Amino acid sequence: MSPDELVYLGILAASIPIGFLFRYPSPPVKQGAALLLGLSITIATCQVHALHSLVTVLGTWIIIKSSWRSAPALSLAWTFLYLLFFRLVTWFGLPPPTPFANAIQLLLTLKMVSLANEVQSFHLEKKQEVSSFSKSPVVGGLSQEPSLYDMIAYSYCYVGIMTGPFFRFQTYVDWLRQPSSLDLPGWVPCMLRLRLVPVYGALFLTANMYFPLAYVRTEEFLEHHFFFRLFYMTVVFFVFRMRFYAAWCGAEAGCISAGLGCYPEGALSKPGGGPTVNYSPDPESPVVYDFKTIQNIDPYNTDFCVKVRHGMRYWNMTVQWWLHHYIYPNSPFKAYALKAGWTMFISAYWHGLHAGYYLSFLTIPLCIAAESAMEASVRAKLGPRGQSAFDWVHWFLKMRAYDYMCMGFVLLKASDTVHYWTSIYFIIHIIALACILFGRLMKGGKRERKKSEKEEKIEGEKKEVKQEDVREKTE
Repeated sequence: MSPDELVYLGILAASIPIGFLFRYPSPPVKQGAALLLGLSITIATCQVHALHSLVTVLGTWIIIKSSWRSAPALSLAWTFLYLLFFRLVTWFGLPPPTPFANAIQLLLTLKMVSLANEVQSFHLEKKQEVSSFSKSPVVGGLSQEPSLYDMIAYSYCYVGIMTGPFFRFQTYVDWLRQPSSLDLPGWVPCMLRLRLVPVYGALFLTANMYFPLAYVRTEEFLEHHFFFRLFYMTVVFFVFRMRFYAAWCGAEAGCISAGLGCYPEGALSKPGGGPTVNYSPDPESPVVYDFKTIQNIDPYNTDFCVKVRHGMRYWNMTVQWWLHHYIYPNSPFKAYALKAGWTMFISAYWHGLHAGYYLSFLTIPLCIAAESAMEASVRAKLGPRGQSAFDWVHWFLKMRAYDYMCMGFVLLKASDTVHYWTSIYFIIHIIALACILFGRLMKGGKRERKKSEKEEKIEGEKKEVKQEDVREKTE
């Protein structure tokens, strides 16, 4: 493990026991202590580069105060343009930011855009309440516009400051105002989330030791058999998954210990978004709580869901919620594949400027189009057993597609990514294009069959009319 990874691990490990201490203080003390701890982590790991995050927060506050109506679009433009400057600071003669500053900046970007949307919703709901003389039915809305101190405290809250998960400002406020925090579940869900972390960590270290990523860039790698080169991407993606499973489960445990994102099960919370219904528990029955609001990874479904599109739902779940609510609906395109492509492009940009991100993320819409074509042209025509067999093949190809795309994500450079994909003959791109072509041919054949059946029906009707005319003449 690198020194930076050891620092991440140390922060994650320390946040879990510290979180239990945050169940004791009052809301103002909790807010101030969480801010102080978060700022300390930021300054210690980022040093002067901590100013980048502060500038981002102040810029967003000015936007919200100047024009809450346009705040969502302006904050998105501001934070994403600042991300560009942040990544190109060396062009301006400034020192490159630390990896820790990059991690904080990424999560802060999500928070600021989300906060701008929450403030806009607050003002719109307030206007609606005044005009209709009734309380807004919107779930999880703000009760007041946050102050600059509130924004800074939210931005630098120590919980998930580097590793996530993302959470909305309203989730943060609910955490500060939690009644009876000590009575909420803590140890049991925390231990349940941590139970497999040692397994993930051991598998990551072992597989990474025997199958290092750097080997892919060597000439010796190309001398191996095609199937070895193909197999290597499977191990690389396995290492990638184990690393993030361990990190995100640990990050979730830090949220659970502090009580962040704890809501009754009846609130039907969504990862990243929080409660989706107004829930009033029955005072005579015990309330069951969950931490779905801060759930960032579902390892089982990530590995065993069937479809490419479903795989995205269970990976980095809070960020997926953010993309689905703030990027996907505002896409300039209408077709699903194009909207998905736009969302993946924004996701790639958020991750960084390396070409490997774009090569990987923009392969996802192609794979989605391929699986949609095959489902419509093949699976829909099969019986139960045939569909079960189809799903197993679909799952296998889904995993290989993510193996393939992961290589671009970790190799980063366009030359390295294309070099590897060339070594395995762009196999996933070829399979995806073949599936799309096959689906269209089958769909075209179906249209031709329908057309011929329609023509035969018309011809039959014409013959019946002629026979009736003949009978009438003979009579």
